[in-house]
Amino acid sequence: MDIDVIVLAAGKGTRMYSDLPKVLHPLAGVPMLTHVLRAANQLEPRNIYVVTGYQAEQVGAHYQDTVEFGSLKWVKQSEQLGTGHAVMQAMPQIDDHGLVLVLYGDVPLIKPTTLQLLTRLASGQGIAVLTLDTPQPHGLGRIIRDEQGHVSAIVEEKDASTEQRHITEINSGIMAFQASALRNWLSRLTTQNAQGEYYLTDTVELANQDGFQVAALTTEDSSEVQGVNNRLQLAELERNVQLAQAREIAMRGTTVMDPARLDIRGTLALGRDVSIDINTVFDGHNEIGHGVSIGPNVYIKNCIIGEHTQIQANSHLEGVVIADNCQIGPFARLRPGTELRSESKIGNFVETKKSVIGTGSKVNHLSYIGDAELGDNVNVGAGTITCNYDGVNKFRTIIKDGVFVGSNTSLVAPVTVGKNATIGAGSVITTQVPDEQLAVARGRQKNISGWKRPIKK
Repeated sequence: MDIDVIVLAAGKGTRMYSDLPKVLHPLAGVPMLTHVLRAANQLEPRNIYVVTGYQAEQVGAHYQDTVEFGSLKWVKQSEQLGTGHAVMQAMPQIDDHGLVLVLYGDVPLIKPTTLQLLTRLASGQGIAVLTLDTPQPHGLGRIIRDEQGHVSAIVEEKDASTEQRHITEINSGIMAFQASALRNWLSRLTTQNAQGEYYLTDTVELANQDGFQVAALTTEDSSEVQGVNNRLQLAELERNVQLAQAREIAMRGTTVMDPARLDIRGTLALGRDVSIDINTVFDGHNEIGHGVSIGPNVYIKNCIIGEHTQIQANSHLEGVVIADNCQIGPFARLRPGTELRSESKIGNFVETKKSVIGTGSKVNHLSYIGDAELGDNVNVGAGTITCNYDGVNKFRTIIKDGVFVGSNTSLVAPVTVGKNATIGAGSVITTQVPDEQLAVARGRQKNISGWKRPIKK
């Protein structure tokens, strides 16, 4: 049966104390709303309608160029008159033949498998609700069941009696309906309640009046239905997600030194026998080859890392491509556009940017290599920098195969150093160095005898 999904994302998120719309706050590297849309997309719905209100333009703009979810349908809820009212805004665009699934932009961890079961129940019964049995039901709507155990009503806590507040089965808010029946029930909703709003949950009582048997699916995973109303709840959900991801990759064969100290904020593809030490952060999309070893306190964003490469402690890698058997760090910073070819080495306190480091080449320590191309088996001494920027334009440095660069050298681009050339330590190289030659460009040393140090008066 065709499914239309309505995602409610109109809330102001006052308790987030933020200029960012609540549903755009990131969880595991992507907005909460994206998690919900991805789960909905797994059902291959006919359409996904996103109901926005507060900062609707900002939410819509975030997904303007997104093709992952096809063509999202945006619906504006100008007045915040409750969940039932929000669903009403989308219903004029929805065909009566099919199902309607209602999700929430701030309930990000709902699983596609759960939604499939819920919609299957709704297809047979006309209406289905997702519930949770929890020892801490405070603030949540309670599930009221009749003597046969069927759901007869959902009562919001503000409207609940003292006896009803002792019920521990709560409503998640996630519901599925036959579209024609939902349209009928929405037309009969009233605002006769403590908040003066149109409650979507009142459809349960109306369904019972019409002779429908309301189906309930109870999840045992509380994180699936955990909503986010403040930053503490978001942080707690983040740790929940990260621990689940760490356990998953560990079960697939990755050595994770401490699952509680690993963050995956995006997508991560891992080869066999990868080892990840504590406090490693993966951001964006990363691909890690077989046998890679990653030390503690490492940040990796949008990188491709070849087999058996070692990344040592406190290194920062972003937008780089690394071949097999390379060594990086500790305390290395590889910026976007860096490419390391096989068996090359970037040592401690080295920064690279938009540079190719050839096979077997080494930049061992305390150097900056920017807008450069190093050939194979180049050795760069400590304190070497490529002077690639004149204050307006960037220029490239070419260092060919087999070059030895002495320590504390400045290579003023644009400049080329020929094959197997040698640069004397402390040189400032401003013109081309031919193949095989030694270049020394420094002031002649002068020793002054009889010189006296100044003394304080």
